[in-house]
Amino acid sequence: MPVSAPVDGRRLRREQNRETVIDALVELFHEGVYQPNSAEIAERAGISPRSLFRYFDDIDDLNRAAVERHLSTNRALFEIEVDPDAPTTVKVEQFVEARVRLHEAVAPAARAARLAAHRHDVLGAQLLETRTFMRAQVLRTFARELEGDRAALLPAVDELCSFEAYEFMRTGHGMSAAKAKTTLIAALIQLLRGKR
Repeated sequence: MPVSAPVDGRRLRREQNRETVIDALVELFHEGVYQPNSAEIAERAGISPRSLFRYFDDIDDLNRAAVERHLSTNRALFEIEVDPDAPTTVKVEQFVEARVRLHEAVAPAARAARLAAHRHDVLGAQLLETRTFMRAQVLRTFARELEGDRAALLPAVDELCSFEAYEFMRTGHGMSAAKAKTTLIAALIQLLRGKR
């Protein structure tokens, strides 16, 4: 029994230090630093750069852990409850409202994930899984509007509801969240108006 106490203490310290490093990287994401180097992360975490890799295999492993943490913190926002039998306009408004809340909450981690995904297979797979889930959500919500020959509209509707489209409106066009939301609602209603 006396031997296990120090081991448990070491394990606890290791886990706390690991969480501190993840916290540091998430803070940097929130400040707009999406690809910090190991020295910047270590300085923010209050440890030496060499110590950083006691807790993570490499910088990509750390990025993956930070993105996962940020997304899991906002997991509930991924669920959208919209009545598929509601009028199209109501569905669009509720769906866009929910997506805007999600996109605003996950933006720092989403930006970092997209920058790192090309060199980290696990992160790339995670992004693909998320995109697949969100596309299925679009199809479930707007099944009535996307019946028959209108099924060809799915890629356009999916793209309008994506983080990438929202991010471009916010950063590329300098829109506020409210303006981006209004624009998305108008565009989706226009696209889906063939069936109400």
